[in-house]
Amino acid sequence: MPVLTTDAESETGIPKSLSNEPPSETMEEIEHTCPQPRLTLTAPAPFADETSCQCQAPHEKLTIAQARLGTPVDRPVRVYADGIFDLFHSGHARALMQAKTLFPNSYLLVGVCSDDLTHKFKGFTVMNEAERYEALRHCRYVDEVIRDAPWTLTPEFLEKHKIDFVAHDDIPYSSAGSDDVYKHIKEAGMFVPTQRTEGISTSDIITRIVRDYDVYARRNLQRGYTAKELNVSFINEKKYRFQNQVDKMKEKVKNVEEKSKEFVNRVEEKSHDLIQKWEEKSREFIGNFLELFGPDGAWGHEFEPWSGKIPHAEEQLSPCTTTTEPAL
Repeated sequence: MPVLTTDAESETGIPKSLSNEPPSETMEEIEHTCPQPRLTLTAPAPFADETSCQCQAPHEKLTIAQARLGTPVDRPVRVYADGIFDLFHSGHARALMQAKTLFPNSYLLVGVCSDDLTHKFKGFTVMNEAERYEALRHCRYVDEVIRDAPWTLTPEFLEKHKIDFVAHDDIPYSSAGSDDVYKHIKEAGMFVPTQRTEGISTSDIITRIVRDYDVYARRNLQRGYTAKELNVSFINEKKYRFQNQVDKMKEKVKNVEEKSKEFVNRVEEKSHDLIQKWEEKSREFIGNFLELFGPDGAWGHEFEPWSGKIPHAEEQLSPCTTTTEPAL
């Protein structure tokens, strides 16, 4: 594998060219003892100061093409990604996933800037540095976390951690008096771009909270937080608590209305069933009545033999019977 020549450095001190001279026999005999990528996820990623790379073998400079072809198992490609990672979200995780899968055999180091450095160059954070470190340690794509990472990468830092490539989105990142803090990394051929995830960012999340501040303040008051903890004034506290009570009443009224509707619906269903059964029984009763007492009913057929033997009322009167009007 090609190795660095002593004079192959850019103006910034970062190696940028390769020598075709083969390594010496002594260098070839030294095996790589660099930390290996995590194979199991039963524990969080270690911090760099707990498992720093003490490999004595020469750390040969790789090109992107060589790294993509694959490297020996004991020589993983060491990829570095840095950031603030405040309110760690899916956009952060997707960027780290891209960095981890850039090459077949990658070891992902993630640098997290301290509170002092972040507040100085970017602004106040929601999570403190210890919380941000821990969030990164529990991301499945991360092999190692570097605490108190520098804002601008120096040759000494890259050499200390034996970094092969730096992964970040390709948008120029202007900060600390520079138009692009990754410019010298790009010039050295060590920069590998990743893609940002649209629609999600720490700033977006904070914007949602600020926009709906009253909603979240009321929510936390209801969950037992004090006005002092929420930095809410006495008047606003009373206003929020009153609004919470109003919402509870509205919810009760809504529940009562829903239960009333359910009751009315059940009554209507039962009414329909009763009316339908009544109609069926009515039709059945009328049918039975007609069968029994109708012109062709069973009752008429039963008394039909007697119809010729029963004299009519007129026939029962005697022919000699006369009626006279009373004398005046």
